Amino acid sequence: MRLILLVTAIFFKSNLFAQAEELHIKQTINTFFEGMEKNDTAKIKTTIDTSGCFLKSIMKMNDGRVVLISDDINDFFAQVIQASHLKVKEELLSFDIKIDGAMAVAWTPYKFYVNDKFVHCGVNVFTLIKREDSWKIIGITDTRRKQGCEL
Repeated sequence: MRLILLVTAIFFKSNLFAQAEELHIKQTINTFFEGMEKNDTAKIKTTIDTSGCFLKSIMKMNDGRVVLISDDINDFFAQVIQASHLKVKEELLSFDIKIDGAMAVAWTPYKFYVNDKFVHCGVNVFTLIKREDSWKIIGITDTRRKQGCEL
């Protein structure tokens, strides 16, 4: 009986720990988008690992080719600042988070709006690292499309 109680206690403790870690990861990602919506690059930078962050987009072209586009994080920050006259909103539809030690990935389907007008949808894949007590983004890969957005 004691063994069953011990195993149950360990299961609940590890489950609570995983839920807490997922919450911290969601907070990091949400803070990233809050910064983007407020054109606040300082806020965004609090979510990025000091070693840097890669930004990739996988897009299907009109001719059917699939291309991989790489963006520089500093160019992204400049775009955020330049968009200060626009109302930008990325609506995350769900989170699917996987954690292994100090590494995590988060799959987040989204819809993107500018001035309340739908622009495109897709999926973000965030790669994160745990540094001390916080999760930091080390990479974002997304897809973008205008159709099939009933996610």
